[in-house]
Amino acid sequence: MPRANGLHHLAVSTGDMKSQIEFFTDVLGMELVALYWMHGVDGAWHGFLRLNETAAIAFVFSDQIKETEPVKNVSYAGNPAEPSAPGTMQHLALNVDSMADLLNMRDRIRSRGIPVFGPIHHGFCSSIYFAGPENLALEIATSGGVEHPLSAETWIDKEVQALAGISDEELQRFTNPAPYEGDDGALPQPEYDPSKPHQEYPDGVYEMMLQTPDDVLTEQASEPTPPN
Repeated sequence: MPRANGLHHLAVSTGDMKSQIEFFTDVLGMELVALYWMHGVDGAWHGFLRLNETAAIAFVFSDQIKETEPVKNVSYAGNPAEPSAPGTMQHLALNVDSMADLLNMRDRIRSRGIPVFGPIHHGFCSSIYFAGPENLALEIATSGGVEHPLSAETWIDKEVQALAGISDEELQRFTNPAPYEGDDGALPQPEYDPSKPHQEYPDGVYEMMLQTPDDVLTEQASEPTPPN
């Protein structure tokens, strides 16, 4: 059954690409693996920092992003417990494999002069918390050796289920998604339905994209050749 099975990349807006690269490489030990003009976006850069062979943190820079004024509890949360606007990144949690790794990461972060709190034990993981450039709320967590690993039987609170308006029938559907095998990519674009989520583009552009055949859009928008 086709389904998402991990993180490919998480994109974060930045007004200072160099500071983010410095922090994520020096403080967190991640490797810069790409820095290039963002495909299809005039004036924007992309920077990728490797988490593993399949996952990365990606930063996006543009003059428009740089000139956007950050507003606490709107564009950013400030710490992992504070709110931010719907659709924004509230905090970023990175994984390590064991408690020993977590404590050594705490040492590394502190050795760079960054205050870090924890570990805090959550049952299904243990976490440390700290800040990154541009008010990023950051966490490193491990689920290695935990007492209560994530499972629907253990971690779904009936009170919260009711507050979310989820019936028992819906919960059964949510915890056991219907299988789907796909049509090998043959399914055409659906008719426009304003009740569904949609990307935002200038007037007329999105409508044109919806009417463009998949193979034509792929050919027109793809830029698979690296800069070097």
